Amino acid sequence: MLFYLVGFMGVGKSTCGKKLASRLDYDFVDLDAYIENKHKHTVSSIFNILGEEGFRKIERYALQEISQLQNTIVATGGGTPCFFDNMEVINRTGTSVYLYLNDRALLSRLRGSKQRRPLIKDKTDEQLSEYIIKTLNEREVFYIQSAIKVDMITSHFSDIYNKLKNCL
Repeated sequence: MLFYLVGFMGVGKSTCGKKLASRLDYDFVDLDAYIENKHKHTVSSIFNILGEEGFRKIERYALQEISQLQNTIVATGGGTPCFFDNMEVINRTGTSVYLYLNDRALLSRLRGSKQRRPLIKDKTDEQLSEYIIKTLNEREVFYIQSAIKVDMITSHFSDIYNKLKNCL
């Protein structure tokens, strides 16, 4: 069984995914780290060299490779479900889990991590807020196709764990 964690950057996919994998005795794969290890470049570097379109093609191929795994929690990138037919691949090969935070909570989390996130690294707080609202609205149509939806403000780790455990 594969579980894919989807949601906006900064929502906690990697942090939550590592804990879930440990608790379920599953492997954990962070899609961005997988890409970085395979291509020997950071995501930011790949964005700088190939642009977003080039990165999304690499990401698509990596998702196809990872979709062959078993007993794994996968933390996708925030945009992964929104390009090509990635959300269809995710839902066909595993169980998707949408981790949700509102735009104010995302802004609070992302302010301190802008430099390692190529899509927001040069934005002021005002620009970042506008970007989050606009992009979250655009991506929501993909995220809500997930089999499981979790509000990260009101849910505890045990709630998420129990939802996944019930799928096994």
